[in-house]
Amino acid sequence: MRWVRRTLDSLGLGNLPFARKIVVGVIGGTIVLIGIVLLLTPGPATVVIPIGLLILASEFAWARYALQRGKRIVKKARGKFSEAVGSIRES
Repeated sequence: MRWVRRTLDSLGLGNLPFARKIVVGVIGGTIVLIGIVLLLTPGPATVVIPIGLLILASEFAWARYALQRGKRIVKKARGKFSEAVGSIRES
């Protein structure tokens, strides 16, 4: 998230919080929308959507929450997958 802030500062948007939110919202939202399109077409949607959320999370609390929730879901799914693989190996 630091790189987003540095980029915005270099564009002169560091002192304009409203303009900064608009720029971050447009860029992050566009990347998330591209990720959603990639869900329907062949492409790396599972990589693109979190990148868009990371950009949005630099300015919006709801995006930070969505990222944290996504991390918990992935962690839980990995645990269940590991258990399933372990039970298959034992039999």
